[in-house]
Amino acid sequence: MARLDEICTLNMGQSPESSSYNKEGDGLPFFQGNADFGLLHPTARIWCSSPTKIAHSGDILISVRAPIGALNIADTKCCIGRGLAALTVNKKSCSRKYLWYAIGSKVDELNSKGTGSTFKAISKNVLGETEIPLPELYEQKKIAAILDNVSKLLFLRKQQLAKLDELVKTRFVEMFGDPVTNNFGWMMQVLGDNLEIQGGYAFRSEGFKIAGIPVLRIGNINSGHFLPVNMVFWQNDSTLNRYKVYPGDLVISLTGTVGKNDYGNVCILGNEYPQYYLNQRNAKLILKPPLNKYYLSELLKFDKIKSQLTGISRGIRQSNISNKDILSLSVPIPPIETQNEYSAFRVKTNRYTLTIQRSLDRLETLKRALMQKYFG
Repeated sequence: MARLDEICTLNMGQSPESSSYNKEGDGLPFFQGNADFGLLHPTARIWCSSPTKIAHSGDILISVRAPIGALNIADTKCCIGRGLAALTVNKKSCSRKYLWYAIGSKVDELNSKGTGSTFKAISKNVLGETEIPLPELYEQKKIAAILDNVSKLLFLRKQQLAKLDELVKTRFVEMFGDPVTNNFGWMMQVLGDNLEIQGGYAFRSEGFKIAGIPVLRIGNINSGHFLPVNMVFWQNDSTLNRYKVYPGDLVISLTGTVGKNDYGNVCILGNEYPQYYLNQRNAKLILKPPLNKYYLSELLKFDKIKSQLTGISRGIRQSNISNKDILSLSVPIPPIETQNEYSAFRVKTNRYTLTIQRSLDRLETLKRALMQKYFG
């Protein structure tokens, strides 16, 4: 095992004078936190003419303030703010790509050590004392290459899903127009005229089992696709029959973080299980004619439609969507025949989506197993 401060130079960020900030490209790119991060490299939005802390091309950038542990690699000389730290690896003892994966395996540990009442953060000491396994350099490169191959396949699958999502949205606009401006002139109605809402039950975590009826939590439905991962189960209980939902049902997440896009998301349940229990702060949308679930599920994914629900902020950190918010939402309602035509298209694309999603799930399971094997 080796501490990070034994194999890296740690450079904690510091915010320069705000008067030196600019958007004209004067000075160095200035990265303040993980909001500037991309898939692998950060994207410059602000520059700094009088930098205080400088990172160099090839340095690993890590977010040290909530959310702790997000990673990127600097692809140019840059200025870093107090939300980031830069790690310059000693290439004689450690492979940079190996270190990337090793630190990624420590995100939960680093978060558990964060301090602060408003935004959790970790200090240089906490980062530096973090230990990782350190095999011989050739073995590190071999491990990094294996994880790179899995990561590339994961990226490919995610790209395929994104392209299918874009195809679905494009077809929606072709058939129904812009749902915000309603440029096709469809009849407008509040959802309360066309659906009912079934809420979830407050299942206690201490009662979860390793088998039984799966309990749908926000993580299973919040991506826009049904994700049957990290499932928990509850024993079959006839007194809870009203909270059962089934493959093909349309569900929505109702609770998330203020200012984030982590709630108000809808998905249609898959058939991995014959029935499910609906957990609290999720809801089933029970549709009435003339409203088709495939039409509504896609409609609610449009940012400006969804924001009419999530834009109603309640609370300081946690925000909730109420039944009233959903029922009072006014949306365009095209003829049911047109909705059904779109539904047939969605059924076909869903077959491809399901195949790719299952492949993605298997790859994510494999990567977690490999990370556990190599880093503990």
